[in-house]
Amino acid sequence: MIPLLEGIGVLELGTVVLGPYAGQILADLGADVVKVEPIDGDIARAAHPRGAGMGALYANNNRNKRTISIDLKSAEGREIVMRLAGERDVLLHNMRADAAERLGLGFDALAERNPRLIYCAAIGFGQQGRYRNRPAFDDVIQAASGLAGLVAHAGGEPRFVPTILADKVAALHTVYGILAALVARANGRTGAIRVDVPMFEAMAAFLLNEHLAGATFERDGRTGYERVLSSNRRPYRTRDGWIAVLPYTHEQWRRFLSEVGRNDILAEPWFAEPASRQARLDFLYGVIATALTERTTAEWMSAFSRLDIPASEINTLASLLDDPHLADVGFFDVDPSYPPDIVRMIPQPVQFHGIEPRADRPPPAHGADTRALLRSCGYGDADIDRLIASGVASDGSR
Repeated sequence: MIPLLEGIGVLELGTVVLGPYAGQILADLGADVVKVEPIDGDIARAAHPRGAGMGALYANNNRNKRTISIDLKSAEGREIVMRLAGERDVLLHNMRADAAERLGLGFDALAERNPRLIYCAAIGFGQQGRYRNRPAFDDVIQAASGLAGLVAHAGGEPRFVPTILADKVAALHTVYGILAALVARANGRTGAIRVDVPMFEAMAAFLLNEHLAGATFERDGRTGYERVLSSNRRPYRTRDGWIAVLPYTHEQWRRFLSEVGRNDILAEPWFAEPASRQARLDFLYGVIATALTERTTAEWMSAFSRLDIPASEINTLASLLDDPHLADVGFFDVDPSYPPDIVRMIPQPVQFHGIEPRADRPPPAHGADTRALLRSCGYGDADIDRLIASGVASDGSR
């Protein structure tokens, strides 16, 4: 944990990945993040595989948080959330906007309770558009944003990228939206601030950054970044495996073509001009594909290191666990306070120098902080026992 946001309180009503991933980043940066879970817990707790009493998906998105388990469908449960939100700087949720309103947890109600609140809703679609009430999950947003169709360019059929990219991209947008609002408040901005982070718009902006291309200009209109869409832009087969390589600058191309004996290309008039070379990238990538079959992966990695050309072996998810560079930087190291079942964790990758880190708090057990948090917002022990016995709250004991 890096204590940069020390003193900032966050109430997270997040489930699965989008809200929890954003909340974990804030917690990693030192914010006091309280996670509100349903009575049965975030559904990610049950996701396979499980260990240390929780699913891996939960463990990897909820460290450094405290947790309270509340029935938000009950009036008393909503009052508990209101009390907690009343003393926090930020409320973060990834519910549909109309669901939050039905629960009485919309912006207006919470801003009335806490006029300094930063209210951040990570939602499927922007509330000014016709899709505003559509349900949204990662696969749906991959389709709506053009990502699934973009992948089809190389493979013939639309398909999903095999990672929950839309959730994680939206989570990163959520974090910077909250941080910007915190800075505005620190600079004197008064009143509650509402931050909406629509997944659809976030992913569309993310993809169109380079692919808006000619549609940026009135006279062109074509979308798609040609280099990235080349059919020959792919991992290349070597004599004994696969490799990725990207000559990009004029000098990198010159060094590569000299290495593989294609001086005939170097002599072509078009090679010296970036625009004309760009227009022939599919041909040049084909040259790479043919040349790389002549040597082993290790031989090519040695050559590319000597030539100072960006390249990498093709890792698998499993091989990352033993990657020597990740071992050097302690990428998977686990704090000794973690349950013994947890042998690897994914770190906060942004590094801050000159700030002393603190020990991480392990992802919390179900209902672990319910009693303490209820006491902190004014409930006595008898009331807490009653709330737990009636099913309004849970401390995970049953």
